[in-house]
Amino acid sequence: MKGYYFLIIVFLASLFTVIGCVEPFSPPEVNSDEGYLVIDGFLNIGSDTSRIELSHTQNTNAQTSIITEPGAKVTVEGEKGETYTFTEKGNGSYYLPPYAFNTAQKYRLRVKTRVGGEYLSDFVEVKNTPAIDAIEGKIDTRQDAMVMQVNTHDATNSTRFYRWKFEETWEYRAAFYSSLELVKGVIDYRKEDINLCWRTMKSSNILLGSTIKLSQDIIKDLPITTVPISTNKLYIKYSILVKQYGLTQDAFEYWTNLAKTTEGTGSLFDPLPSQITGNIRSTTNPKELVFGYFSAAVEQKKRIFLTPNLGRYPTCSAPDTLKIEDALKSSATLMNYTGERSVFILATSAYCADCRAQGGVTKRPSFWE
Repeated sequence: MKGYYFLIIVFLASLFTVIGCVEPFSPPEVNSDEGYLVIDGFLNIGSDTSRIELSHTQNTNAQTSIITEPGAKVTVEGEKGETYTFTEKGNGSYYLPPYAFNTAQKYRLRVKTRVGGEYLSDFVEVKNTPAIDAIEGKIDTRQDAMVMQVNTHDATNSTRFYRWKFEETWEYRAAFYSSLELVKGVIDYRKEDINLCWRTMKSSNILLGSTIKLSQDIIKDLPITTVPISTNKLYIKYSILVKQYGLTQDAFEYWTNLAKTTEGTGSLFDPLPSQITGNIRSTTNPKELVFGYFSAAVEQKKRIFLTPNLGRYPTCSAPDTLKIEDALKSSATLMNYTGERSVFILATSAYCADCRAQGGVTKRPSFWE
């Protein structure tokens, strides 16, 4: 039987699939306008930068953008008195460069806001994370999609609780090529190639796994995302970067409860109900609610590239043929001259001739192969 191990997999706000029917859960605090502090991030014990993001909860009916918390002092403290200070980079984001942390120590997070609030996490142990063994893409004909799967194991049987994040990047082309553009009222040959783009999307779901009921600490063929063949993600080249974290049991239970709660309210980045508050408390007002869970772990990463030649271009109708005087007034994307003496111009929508209109950028990623 394939399900010989226990896995908790939670997909929230997936772009591609919807798992089951979920009844909305809306406790009174969800509709509160209090704007409680949300602390998101962890201490990266590995060779990469640690990042803490500070924002505030919102009423679930709020239409405004996320309210961040600038001007705070964010530090990590070791149980032997060491202090590491984060640097603010804007938009409520704070960064700490890599350090040679003592993995045998415990650490806690301290946040002081510019209005005088202070928030302190519990001391947490450092969780080691085993390396990712493999990432594989397997075609599922029933879903008409490629399912990306991760494999890992811990020979010491000491991890047991896992969390994953991922970043997808794919190379794609617009359906039509644009060689002309309108510059200050004049039609000129385009200097930038807007036919070829790369787009990156980060996971917005909570993805967890546990081997606590198994005799061996092995995760095998765990689905982390589904890539529909009906999109253009797999047409030229596709890459996925998977990040893996070992969790303590307390952290695993926090993320599991948060996942169950947010099924009814949206994704991880939506307003959160107050029942799931984590291991961070206010030292200035013990009754104040604080959201977030601080943990310390070694981050493991693995990237793969695939060129399956699957998928398709977006469906686009035939381009329009415009007179030059009409092209000068048009908001369409200009393609190229046509007709005798080049008195006409082919034009179409930006979506069909400008790859940037599909959310990508023309700059090739530094990691691209």
